[in-house]
Amino acid sequence: MAKAIHSMIRVLDEARSIDFYRKAFGLEVAERLDFESFTLIYLSNAESEFELELTVNKGRTEPYALGDGYGHLAVSVADLDGEHDRIGALGLKPKDIVEFKRDGTLLARFFFIEDPDGYKIEVLQRGGRFK
Repeated sequence: MAKAIHSMIRVLDEARSIDFYRKAFGLEVAERLDFESFTLIYLSNAESEFELELTVNKGRTEPYALGDGYGHLAVSVADLDGEHDRIGALGLKPKDIVEFKRDGTLLARFFFIEDPDGYKIEVLQRGGRFK
């Protein structure tokens, strides 16, 4: 059986991205692999074995075009309102909390935030299918 282990995104500024993911989600550098034309940085925390891989292509100065195929990454938190307040206090500009319902039944509570490169991240209240 396959096991999801990481997702990769390309970022323009290594330090800015590491700082964002550390502040927003408590992700720390698990490993950094430097190559001639690019650097791979694996970020993780104690909550999950899943990692976010940041790829920095050396010499790149133009922002990446995310296109219309990318959707979002998602994380779950125990206290959505508390995390929304904390992230907002850091100046990271979370969007409003949304309640997603179907036939009057609450399916999810969440908000979105964007990283420095424009990648969208959904922050969901932990519970139900969002563990």
